[in-house]
Amino acid sequence: MFSHYLITRFNLKNPKWDVTKNNESLLTDEWLEHRLWLFENFCFPSVTAQANKNFTWLIYFDVTTTNEYREKIEALIAGHSNIRLFYIEGMPAFYPEIKKRITAETKDVPYLITSRIDNDDCVSKNFISEVQKQFNQQDYRAIDVIKGYSLQIKPDIMLGKKEHIFNPFISLIEKNDDPKTVWLNDHNHWKKETRVTQVTHTRLWMSIIHEKNKVNEFDGYGNIAWNDIKNEFIVSPTMEANISKNILPHSQWAWTSFKNALYVNWVLFNKMLKKALGIYKIKS
Repeated sequence: MFSHYLITRFNLKNPKWDVTKNNESLLTDEWLEHRLWLFENFCFPSVTAQANKNFTWLIYFDVTTTNEYREKIEALIAGHSNIRLFYIEGMPAFYPEIKKRITAETKDVPYLITSRIDNDDCVSKNFISEVQKQFNQQDYRAIDVIKGYSLQIKPDIMLGKKEHIFNPFISLIEKNDDPKTVWLNDHNHWKKETRVTQVTHTRLWMSIIHEKNKVNEFDGYGNIAWNDIKNEFIVSPTMEANISKNILPHSQWAWTSFKNALYVNWVLFNKMLKKALGIYKIKS
């Protein structure tokens, strides 16, 4: 009935994206080493632990990726038949390559689901299942899971709830007739789309906040116990032990949590109000 693709860009060169939030250069060997560490400890274990294996994960690297890093990533994914790597000519080639690949592989499939995940983030083991539960032979419908968590790993480990509309974990269900895929737009541009289902009954993603984020800052809130979610959000054994041992008690950042709760919920309310009033659509 449908084919489901999870799609990740890794180190694709992009002239619009050249420094981190700390003004450090991106796409260097040091940056890639750090990204691979994040990928191995958070993103990769969370995706390979999915309860529903009925999906294919496409991961796109830049053609300039050295043999050293190609060997590392290829060794990591060995044995996972639903993970496929591609080396392409930077961001300009990304969307055309996705379209070409998926179109060629799904000619006889009536519907398509495409989801996105960044290489430094994490999803619940039920993420794929919950997205597929939204399938109802829709011609075109974005699936926006607005509830998740935020986990800061440096300098202190802090875990909190997070709500984010039009977030980087969005999915698209569509009829497989010249499919657009979820990467037709960056995630923020989905605010202009009227055909959206918001999933609000469960928390399905976890943004990882680290020192080399391009934009994100920690804005989690609430007293969330790692032990309550660690069996749903699978990370590497080393990282699981590190979080369990070193997570900062909520009492030590309660004021920050309070401020973050006000900020996150105000932003969510503001964006949802604009969406309801059609302001985003008018601006488009």
